[in-house]
Amino acid sequence: MPRLFVALEVPRNAAMSLSLLRGGLQGARWIDVENFHITLRFIGDVDGRTADEVVDKLDRIERPEFQLSLAGVGSFGSKKPHSIYAGVSPAPEMYALQAEIERICQRLGLPADPRKFTPHVTLARLRNARLEDVVHYLSGRANFASSPFLVNRFVLMSSKESVGGGPYVTEEVFPLFEAGPAFGVAAMEAHPR
Repeated sequence: MPRLFVALEVPRNAAMSLSLLRGGLQGARWIDVENFHITLRFIGDVDGRTADEVVDKLDRIERPEFQLSLAGVGSFGSKKPHSIYAGVSPAPEMYALQAEIERICQRLGLPADPRKFTPHVTLARLRNARLEDVVHYLSGRANFASSPFLVNRFVLMSSKESVGGGPYVTEEVFPLFEAGPAFGVAAMEAHPR
């Protein structure tokens, strides 16, 4: 069974902005643009029955679409960096969606994710990169920011066992509902001019 994870896709415009961050770091293996994503919950290797239960429960999530943007760059592994990532600007809707997915997974008997949710897009995996080179790379790109983009769905993806970085396959798509205007008729009636 392939490894499963729940993610947000990175649209083409944002992915192209991220692609400009590639290069200039010895020991980096850059992720292909089409494999950029924001992991909401790693599920791992599960049997077919569990995968079907996950899909069934995720399909019941009813949450509104929301805006996201990418900002800043960083690395995981402080003394011995192992990956470079782009950060995700905080969005309450993303955190609420991630928390609901986490609750669903735990109710299905999947172990809790031991790591704190840190939304990011992995840009490169590092092998034998020198700390000072990583610091230099990050400092030169600290002001990175993408234009905001609409998140109108989340996906269940799979990956073949590999060194990391893809290829990933979208197994299921779960739409988010269209968020109405912030100031609808009811709001206008409640707050007349």
